Amino acid sequence: MAYDDSGSKIVTPSRALAQFGAGLQTQAIPPDVMARILDLFVDWAGSALAGTPSRAVQTVAGFAQTQGPADGPSEILINGRRTSPYFAALVNAAASHVAEQDDVHNGSVFHPAAVVFPPALAVAQATGASGREFLTACVAGYEAGIRIGEFLGRSHYKIFHTTGTAGTVAAAVATGRLLGLSSDRMLHAIGSAGTQAAGLWEFLRDAADSKQLHTAHAAGAGLTAAYLAKDGFTGASAILEGAQGMGAGMSKDADVSRLTDGLGARWATAETSFKFHASCRHSHPAADALQKVMADNGLTGDDIVRATALVHQGAIDVLGAVTVPQTIHQAKFSMGSVLGLIAHGGVAGLSEFEQVLQRDDVARFRDKVSMRLDPEVDGAYPARWIGKIEVETADGRKLSARVDDPKGDPTNTLSRQEITTKAHALIRFGGRGDGEALVEKFWRVGDLNHIGCLVS
Repeated sequence: MAYDDSGSKIVTPSRALAQFGAGLQTQAIPPDVMARILDLFVDWAGSALAGTPSRAVQTVAGFAQTQGPADGPSEILINGRRTSPYFAALVNAAASHVAEQDDVHNGSVFHPAAVVFPPALAVAQATGASGREFLTACVAGYEAGIRIGEFLGRSHYKIFHTTGTAGTVAAAVATGRLLGLSSDRMLHAIGSAGTQAAGLWEFLRDAADSKQLHTAHAAGAGLTAAYLAKDGFTGASAILEGAQGMGAGMSKDADVSRLTDGLGARWATAETSFKFHASCRHSHPAADALQKVMADNGLTGDDIVRATALVHQGAIDVLGAVTVPQTIHQAKFSMGSVLGLIAHGGVAGLSEFEQVLQRDDVARFRDKVSMRLDPEVDGAYPARWIGKIEVETADGRKLSARVDDPKGDPTNTLSRQEITTKAHALIRFGGRGDGEALVEKFWRVGDLNHIGCLVS
């Protein structure tokens, strides 16, 4: 333990995050931030239920059924089974990230909902926490995870899936807050979570299922770290900024100042964006720009002979790995497939992607699409995700459009009615009808005296 000359503990960035997470009180969170975390919860719950039909998610659920207890305090949303907090968090996190409709924080390129809500919900159900305690813990997880993603920087995201890495620590902080960890034990939880952080982008090249494993592992490992810390298990005290910590091993541009940037004053939770299209977020700005250029000029998909998306490097790194998608999930990471759906139908939603591999019109349009690094777009990223598109038409016109605030960003956010409509669509996709009663229950979660089962 490090001390200053007066004998007091030195407040390192890791310790500052631990103190914040352990000490966060509901009354310290601005009302608009509490309202936003509820919005994000409803959005997440719909996404988790939309993951029900996924083969990969069902495989994780089967693993939980054979390896975990057959009963317990925590609920697996996709099937209503009850089990231990660990296995409920594992399955719910895997389900959260497959429909590609869960939230994203632009500056950290991090999807907080998929790794914060699953462990927090499982532990809240196990401990009998109230709805407000649950939402407060989730804010703690969002604030910590977003700052860790920003700290790790762009070089980290080029190789590592930040939701799997920063998400492991975010899960530990949210869980630790519900378990009532002291700041010292929260620091141990962060240390144990950080040493388990994992998730590599290579899976995109093979259309592998690893993305669901990343969120499942992050939720489960973070939860494990918090429970171990509660019982006195120790972890590295500087796992984030230390000489052999996450920043040193996983980044070339780590910025330690980002770990505590505005902590307790700047509420990063409120900066989180909702997803409008059912695809990788990197495709959204170009999709919005294509919608705009087509609407402004009265174009159809057949009118366009070439489309160039002007993008940031992160989009090229992630979407460039997929040329001819082999699975529906891989198509969500194909810029050409996403723009093909927009060009021929105007929508890149869940049902549209179900047929995308059989769509000849989408395949033809995909071959017309390319990406080009744009200095302005790249310079603004990741704080802002500008959308630019250039198209050439069959009659020789060269047209362009830009979108500065993609649909779903905080400056162009979804209303509660739009979130409700989206949640209904997600739940229908998951096979539970329109989900009206479920969505109403989700909106009331903050009023519950004790978090119980939500779907069964």
